[in-house]
Amino acid sequence: MTNKSKSNWTNWHHIFHRSILNSENFMPNGINLLISVSGGQDSMALMTLIDDIKEQHNWSLNVWHGNHKWHNESDKFAKELQNYCCRKKIIFYKDSADGIDISTEEKARTWRYQKLYEKASKICTKNKINGNLYIVTGHTSTDNAETFLLNLARGSNISGLGGIPKKRLLNKDYFLVRPFMIFSRNDTTSICKKLEIPFWVDPTNSDTQLKRNLIRHKVIGELEEIYPGCSNRINKFIEKMKSYSQERSELCELAIKSCLCEDGIRRITLNDLGEQARATILHTLLSTKCKKQISSKNIDELSKQIFNKHSGQKYFSDGVEVIWNKNFIRIIF
Repeated sequence: MTNKSKSNWTNWHHIFHRSILNSENFMPNGINLLISVSGGQDSMALMTLIDDIKEQHNWSLNVWHGNHKWHNESDKFAKELQNYCCRKKIIFYKDSADGIDISTEEKARTWRYQKLYEKASKICTKNKINGNLYIVTGHTSTDNAETFLLNLARGSNISGLGGIPKKRLLNKDYFLVRPFMIFSRNDTTSICKKLEIPFWVDPTNSDTQLKRNLIRHKVIGELEEIYPGCSNRINKFIEKMKSYSQERSELCELAIKSCLCEDGIRRITLNDLGEQARATILHTLLSTKCKKQISSKNIDELSKQIFNKHSGQKYFSDGVEVIWNKNFIRIIF
């Protein structure tokens, strides 16, 4: 540990550093990191802790900021963040959503991840590092609880209740990791206060017309008043759901193999299974073809139709179509 790290080391550093060490290959030593930094407390705390422990892991840091242009001070915030990174000697990149339709949360999220992917590709090409780069975001356990409640309200299936994945592949090329899931938003507030980290408050975060903000300020806030600590309990439940979902997925793969044939899916074999098992298999098969999440209601309806009707068809997003007759089920895309 360097002298600089020792003088600035806090219990927050210890917790964060220990979580990295305890998660084998989660964020390997010697990799390049591209951190998505909005300028809010979560991402600023994340960037600071990573910067403070980078030498112990031989990480190379890059920061990317996406300017959504959602408020009048967005350009000012972006410039101040850039200047801050410059003083910290952290490589800084930014993109602006000028003239781009990011009018919804989903569109904004798609834009951010697309830009992160493009920036990661450019960094790898420029530095000739052959994809040795991880994208890092500042999602917390509070975000995880919000996502769980949103998915639950939307009628998500069981796999959708597993919360935000801590590690996944982005476009099959770069790992996207979320190491701050061990902390809550209250924790990141404390980290910023303790380490005197500046952050910029986006006024759109108070707009309760946005569904996530409504969940954050109204629903979770009220639940915490009624049952203090409910966010932590929701996260513990999410972890249980992840384990259950993994086991279920492995068993589902075995069941799928028994149903598949050259002509598609054996309808008789599928219909011999229970209602929930049929729905699980159909969801697994369709989720690999449809980019948008399929509601459990639509899956349940499809499962019942295939069970009760000798033939039929049903359309889903991305041009995916399910067709069945007396003997076989086919998924066309």
